[in-house]
Amino acid sequence: MNENIHRINDIIKQVPGLRYDCSVGNFECHRRDLYDFAELIVRECVQTLQDNTPVLDENESLEDWNKGYIRAILDCEHHIQEHFGVE
Repeated sequence: MNENIHRINDIIKQVPGLRYDCSVGNFECHRRDLYDFAELIVRECVQTLQDNTPVLDENESLEDWNKGYIRAILDCEHHIQEHFGVE
């Protein structure tokens, strides 16, 4: 879980105008900074999906690939939750 918290902190650091005030427990930023933060989260999600989507092997039938693809789609939620440490 700590690794996932560090990953989110790394993403926060990529948005220069986004500041988290621990003393009051909220963010100080402009709306554009929140959009940038959200975009980075979405990019992480897309990369996680790309990293976990099966590739059609030349020795594999399309039917077998479809089964793997369906399994990957079903696992998408799990991969993203795991990536960000969300339950």
